[in-house]
Amino acid sequence: MPVVLLIAILWFLPIAGLASDLLIHHANGYVDTEQRFTWMTISDGRVIEVGNGDAPTAEYSEVIDMQGRTVMPGLTDAHGHMLGLGQARARVDLVGSGSLEDALARVAKQVSPGKGWVLGRGWNQVLWPEKKFPRATDLDKVIAGRPVWLRRIDGHAGWANTRALEIAGIDDTTPDPVGGRIIRDPAGKATGVFVDNAMALIEQNIARPGEDEIRYALDVAQKELNSLGITSVHDAGVDTATLAVYKDMADKGELTLRVYAMVSDAGENLDALGKPLIAYGDDRLTARTVKIYIDGALGSRGAALLSDYCDEPGNQGLVFSNQDELDAMVMKALGMGFQVGIHAIGDLGNRMALDAFAKAQQGDSARYRNRIEHAQIVALEDIPRFAGLGVIAAMQPVHATSDKNMAADRVGEKRLAGGYAWRKFLDSGTVIAAGSDFPVENANPFHGIYAAVTRMDQNGEPPGGWYPGERMTLTEAVRAFTIDAAYAAFQENDLGELQPGKWADFIVLDRDLFAVDESELWQIQVEETWLAGVRVFVRQ
Repeated sequence: MPVVLLIAILWFLPIAGLASDLLIHHANGYVDTEQRFTWMTISDGRVIEVGNGDAPTAEYSEVIDMQGRTVMPGLTDAHGHMLGLGQARARVDLVGSGSLEDALARVAKQVSPGKGWVLGRGWNQVLWPEKKFPRATDLDKVIAGRPVWLRRIDGHAGWANTRALEIAGIDDTTPDPVGGRIIRDPAGKATGVFVDNAMALIEQNIARPGEDEIRYALDVAQKELNSLGITSVHDAGVDTATLAVYKDMADKGELTLRVYAMVSDAGENLDALGKPLIAYGDDRLTARTVKIYIDGALGSRGAALLSDYCDEPGNQGLVFSNQDELDAMVMKALGMGFQVGIHAIGDLGNRMALDAFAKAQQGDSARYRNRIEHAQIVALEDIPRFAGLGVIAAMQPVHATSDKNMAADRVGEKRLAGGYAWRKFLDSGTVIAAGSDFPVENANPFHGIYAAVTRMDQNGEPPGGWYPGERMTLTEAVRAFTIDAAYAAFQENDLGELQPGKWADFIVLDRDLFAVDESELWQIQVEETWLAGVRVFVRQ
């Protein structure tokens, strides 16, 4: 057995190695959403056998009595941002700020000492009474001498103070870049908010994180995910520097979850990688997907729409490249042996992504398992195209319950017929791989399962669910976080179920998710998380 160290009371971090000759018994176990077990044997990190009744009587190096607790396959978050999550824990946190004044008070309270950039994330003007974008002059009231840059909750807009604008050389004549927008007041003056590609005008002046900062952030993030029962994550946008740290962590046995890295853009990051990296470091790291952005986000009105935003006539959002450019990026990535995941939120963005896949795949739908990340607002006639092209919908159930208060304002009731439309996707034969989009949303997968099943927020609103006809069943929701997420990563033969031959990645819960009332789903706690038969988290 590998050496196991107890870290900070809560964390069990394995040294490189795999579990050998382990018996789990007296479990209320789920092989998948249908098959049950009371005992499971593990060797070299993989499931050997599962069964019911009396456990085998052979000698084992370790025997764990689960005392009737619920055991199920580890969960996959099919769309999150590891570096962003770890960094968010060390920066100004504006998530949940209920007003501009609240946000400013948090900035003033949480700012770290020093003279450098003040960085943070999490504001959402939709939650503020005025629902208006903030201004640089607002930030100047609390911090004027140091540059401040605060990303919106969705990461698709940023808020700067005047000092940051000065450093970046931004004035009222600075043009909007392609795929980006500088928010201006009626007089044409830059207000301090930048949307999508315009954010680079500020961010190019901020030093990139070094190796130590990246490693620390990734470790903070993986420990948080371990505590939530996540044993695999699809990291949606990784550059070469982050991938190098991941490889080093895998070499040293420091990865306590499986990372399916999506290389950000089909440019220099893809060229540097050259070919897919598969099952590296005891199958802890894979990089075989290219992440491409075609539009922005709904909350910041950057999602590309086929017609105007209802609450901003004349604005149809932002398209980051034209169709020919998108087609070329997809063709390049597929030609190098990669899967492609396209970020598309608006109905125009989704149509462009589908058109690019249709052209590049040339009728071979089963081979590529290409993905559309988010697929939030989709024209009804385009939904069946996902299954027809073999395109996976990588969707985040919590987005529906977070966006329900503004989505109708943005696109109107008619377009919401194809919005967050899980039922329509499933009924058309599309595979949904579920995630959270952390740190945009809370990473807890049971929050996602609850949202998928109820279409309500955790206060039970709205009663009966928001567009309840789009709900998933509990079985469908769990599959979306397990075997279907594994399928989206070409990993269904190794992950997603506790079948013999697959990795022994499993979690222990404080209650049976298939036996509780659906209102309790989001309250489920993970008591233990195991990766390859090694315990990587235990709640004290």
